[in-house]
Amino acid sequence: MSRTPPRLQTRLRPRARTRTRTRALAVLAASAALLAGCAQSGGSEGSDGSTGSAAGRPAAPAASHRAPSPTGTTPEGTLLVTDFGADTVTFVDPARGPLASVRVGTAPYGLAVGADGRAWVATAEGVAVVDTRTRARLARVPYRTATGPVTTGEYRGGGMGIALSPDGRRVYVGVNVPGGNGTLEIVDTRTLKVVDRVPVGRRPFDVDVSRDGAEVYATDHDSFDVTVVDTGSLRARRIEVAPYGTEGGLGSWLKPHYTAVRPSDGRLLLPFEGERLVVVDPRTGRSQAERMTANTHQHGVTITPDGTLLAVGTGPIDPAADRGPSLTVRRPDGKERVYPLDGPHENVAVSKDGRTAYVTGGFTRDGSWDGLTMVDLASGGTHRLSAGSRPLGIAVL
Repeated sequence: MSRTPPRLQTRLRPRARTRTRTRALAVLAASAALLAGCAQSGGSEGSDGSTGSAAGRPAAPAASHRAPSPTGTTPEGTLLVTDFGADTVTFVDPARGPLASVRVGTAPYGLAVGADGRAWVATAEGVAVVDTRTRARLARVPYRTATGPVTTGEYRGGGMGIALSPDGRRVYVGVNVPGGNGTLEIVDTRTLKVVDRVPVGRRPFDVDVSRDGAEVYATDHDSFDVTVVDTGSLRARRIEVAPYGTEGGLGSWLKPHYTAVRPSDGRLLLPFEGERLVVVDPRTGRSQAERMTANTHQHGVTITPDGTLLAVGTGPIDPAADRGPSLTVRRPDGKERVYPLDGPHENVAVSKDGRTAYVTGGFTRDGSWDGLTMVDLASGGTHRLSAGSRPLGIAVL
């Protein structure tokens, strides 16, 4: 249960109740239509030429992708994005644009990069392993969870959020099962096999790991919760994160999307609507809400080592009342700067020097575009760069 500080109750609650009822009713029919349409989608050909597997019979891991790198090794500071509108990841030079693409599997979503240079990519077909230095796919690990035919689009089955353990020995991927609860699959990075599965909530948009590796957090969009998994015992517990309530169910916009783990104390930070930052203590399950100022529907987040939170605003739910797309930069003391963006975006990463934010233009719904926006975090100046195909996930190599 969320607990709103007294100073916010007067300002937020009346508007929240009205917004919850209005938005839930407005989008319920549209969401149902989208769900029905996705349920009718057919299978697709795998990125290695193999046919997508039927439910319960995932394809075997693909053979190594042997295409040589066009320029040898990948320069430091290169960006890697997942092409949700295709079957590739794209390497992007922030100054010059795309360098190369590697086929990984249908509709790649999240990615995580280890210290060894290997990227782990959650696709509809399995977890792809990419050598980012030579730009080659090494393998693809099939899921053990039955997700139905391989499809594309917002509600497609397969991997979504993904994260690496601090020691690099495990990959945790949230697997969406259309029409039901998902699973957290655990991949051994040495054997390239799924070694365990844990039930989680519906559509695990994001997966994060505590700094000590003791817990994994699956942010379950359609069930309004975060599933906390003990990595030793694999015991799971659910924490509801619904500051606006759960009215509207699957048709509601007011759900958790992405989570950041605060470096200072391990608490979970989840932005909602550019109005509330829900701060969750994963040990007790208690939460409180802090005020945010962007007033826009928010998706992707990242956090810097000093605790600065960056949150992507995708645009208004109600154009008459809400503001457009933006990037919120929130300091540890709660002070915010909001930088307007041109069009919807999905996720964000920060350059190693902390001066530039890279925001992906993919977005999971209509309005996406094939590129990135680079934001100067000192001035707020922006520059758009064409890259990839509906890019969602992003990492700085």
